[in-house]
This record gives sequence, C-alpha cells and structure tokens, in this order.
Amino acid sequence: MLSAIVVATLTLAGCGEIDSDSSQQTPAPSPGDSSQMEIGGAVQAPAKDQAPTDRQEIITGQVALTADDPVAVGRQIVDKVDDLGGRVDQLTEQPGSDDQDASSSLTIRVPADSLTRTLDDLRELGKVTSVSVTKSDVTMQSQDLDARINALTASVTRLQGLITSAANTADLIEAEKALSERQGELDSLTAQKRTLSDQVALATLMVDVTSTDVEPPSPGPDNFWEGVVAGWNALLSAIAAGAVVVGALIPWFGFVAVIALVVYGAYRLRRMYNRPPGPPSGPAPEREEAKTQ
Repeated sequence: MLSAIVVATLTLAGCGEIDSDSSQQTPAPSPGDSSQMEIGGAVQAPAKDQAPTDRQEIITGQVALTADDPVAVGRQIVDKVDDLGGRVDQLTEQPGSDDQDASSSLTIRVPADSLTRTLDDLRELGKVTSVSVTKSDVTMQSQDLDARINALTASVTRLQGLITSAANTADLIEAEKALSERQGELDSLTAQKRTLSDQVALATLMVDVTSTDVEPPSPGPDNFWEGVVAGWNALLSAIAAGAVVVGALIPWFGFVAVIALVVYGAYRLRRMYNRPPGPPSGPAPEREEAKTQ
C-alpha cells in the first residue's frame, strides 16, 4: 500500500511542478497589457520580457612560450597563479643537460574571469609562440543537473515523511529502500554538479616553457680537406663503435665455447659407453682349430 502511495505522491508532485512552471511561464493576460500576445488561444510573453539565462562555459587552453631559464619561469608562473587565487594541478621541471634542453610543463587552473590577465602575465615572462583557447557551453547540462537535483531533493523529503508515518514493518522497509535509491542518485548528481561548477569557475591552461638556447645543426663539409677530415672522424667513430660491440660480445663467445665443450665431452662419453665390444684378440682361433682336430 505504501508503494502505491509513494508512486502516487511522486506522480502528483511531478505534475504539480510542471503545472506550476507552466503557469509561471504563461501568466493570465490583463485587459490593459499590450506587451503580451495571444497565439493559438495561449498567451505568451515576448522573448525580451523573459529572464536571461546566465551562460556557463568550460574554458580550456594551451600556451607555448620560450624563455632563457624555463625552470625559473615555471616557478614564477606558479607564484602568479597563487596570486590569482588559482591552483597548479601538474608541474614538470626538466633541468638542462648536455643531451637535453631545459623545459617546464604546467597545468594551471585560474579563475575564468582572470583568463585575459593570466595570458598577459605569461607574455611578460617570455616569448609566447602559440596560444589556443576553447570555450564549451554547458548551460543546458548545468540546468538539467539543477532540475534533477531539485526533484530528487523533494522526493527524498517526501520519502522521509512517509517513513515517519509508516504503519507496519513491510511499508517501512519498502520506503527505506526507495529512499536509499533516491539518496544515492542525489549524491551522484550533486558530485557531478560540483565537478561541473569547478570546471566552469576555473579555466584550465596547459603551459609549456622551453629554452631559447637551441643550437643550430652543424653544417656539412664545404671542401675536399674538410670532407677528408669528416670521413676520418667517421671512420674512427665506426672503429670505436665496433670495438665496443666486440668487447660486449667477448663474454658471450666464452660462455658459448664452454657450453660447446661440455656438450662435446658428453657426446664423446656417450659414444664410448655405447660402442659394441670387438672380437677377442690372441690365440683364440688356434684353440678352435685344435678342438676340431
């Protein structure tokens, strides 16, 4: 019985919300009101009289810049993000070495309304080589989450009241089961709304800072003598590389030789034990002739 009451309550509540929304959107016309017009028997307000909807956007971007000291610039970016009230989600620093140039990679979150200021600050820290900003409209998604959260909140409140007035144990268990399902859905939607609000409030920028000290590739030989020198150096490099390879293979050669000697010795012993006995030597044939005589 309680389940029927729960279903009926939710159905009536949903219908009531729909009717209340529609009644708010289409108010009754007044005789002297010329700002409304009647279309198909229904009175509708012009679009300019409707309340504007706040546009909600998720802003993401990528910025690449060069600087003399990428590591130091990366730390300055962290300080500026803190000053703006944002946060740094990821930071990677690569100090310079003989084989690799210095670099910094950051993923920063800054207030969406401070995006322009952030880009200006980055331009002051180095030479910006590329900027890419993308805005995704999530207004409908946010409104849908709000509507579902409000409906589930009202449903949870009604189920809590039904649990309080449950007449028997069976009705109480059924109502608690329904309440548990509604509460789980409500918690999930609330978490989604919280994540979406964080993405809207804070823009996400991926910043890559590289070094400007990039050595140009060395030109090739320009004359015969330079070609000879380059060839000689290449030959020495090849000999050195070959010597390294041979040195690395020598232990393997020794190991293979030992294994081969062990296998060969085992083979010789097996042949020795499996060799068939030969005919007896000595005067055996003479004794046989004496017996025949």
